[in-house]
Amino acid sequence: MELSEIYQPVQEDLGRVKETLKSISRVDFPWLSEQLSYVVAASGKSIRPALTLLAGKFYNYNLDLLVPMAVSVELMHTATLVHDDAIDKSEVRRGQSTINSLWGDEVAILLGDFLFAKAGMFVADTKNPYVIKLFSQTLATISSGEINQFRSAYQTAQTREQYLKRIAAKTASLFCLSTESGAVLSGAPDFAVKAMRNYSLNMGIAFQVVDDLLDFVGTEEMLGKPVGSDLEQGTLTLPAMLLLERYPENNPVKDIFEKKDMASIPRAIEMVRGSTIIEECYRLAEDYSTRAKDSLKVLPENGSRVSLTELADYVIRRKV
Repeated sequence: MELSEIYQPVQEDLGRVKETLKSISRVDFPWLSEQLSYVVAASGKSIRPALTLLAGKFYNYNLDLLVPMAVSVELMHTATLVHDDAIDKSEVRRGQSTINSLWGDEVAILLGDFLFAKAGMFVADTKNPYVIKLFSQTLATISSGEINQFRSAYQTAQTREQYLKRIAAKTASLFCLSTESGAVLSGAPDFAVKAMRNYSLNMGIAFQVVDDLLDFVGTEEMLGKPVGSDLEQGTLTLPAMLLLERYPENNPVKDIFEKKDMASIPRAIEMVRGSTIIEECYRLAEDYSTRAKDSLKVLPENGSRVSLTELADYVIRRKV
């Protein structure tokens, strides 16, 4: 099933979210307007705003509250990507030149700050103290995950528990904000809010495990960025971790991390592709996807629940 089909219960309202996102580029400074338009045009699959709307479909579906929240989570997501690219010195994302490669790291950092500020303004429009506080907590969680990743760069002595904790902070926390805020703003009871948070935590982990695997098994054309980018940046993901466990000696990941031997990246990719590591990563992702779907069983049966179930399956089979 394609995303357009999964989004069907909220597809029309997602259009309203996208139009609102476009409006942020209408500022008095032409150069800032150009950069904001570029960022909005390069936005991805809208998974996070779709999650907010779908989560709000179980009880009181109030678009006056849910649309600003959906815009807020997408702006936060975009801001983190702009900052990530500047920190990692990335040249390309989703097949397009990054903000930092076009306008410089300083502009990218400031533009990311602007997007965070706009995200805060939109979440404030909900006038819901719980959601506003959750927004701030999520931003702190994502930042701590980024710091953790930066501090652990090129270090091979990391555990699977540390890896899962890191991706829960960096990726799953924003999924949690998306659904938990949607549930709260729709007046959902506590058990439903908790179910939505559990769903997104597990689905977000599954999403990132697959994302990390695609960095090894995908193609540059498919990913919109060079294959092996995580290795080059010294980020120890699950496939590399499993490769280290399997081959503790004479391992290309060690050469990359300890000797900065980037010529070993193709060998590491080839070894992962020729092993059962791919199946092991998918099995773990499928386990978390199943946990996510199980969390939905306490919620009312409707089209939104079907879509959320399909979305948990989609993150496993996606290619980008």
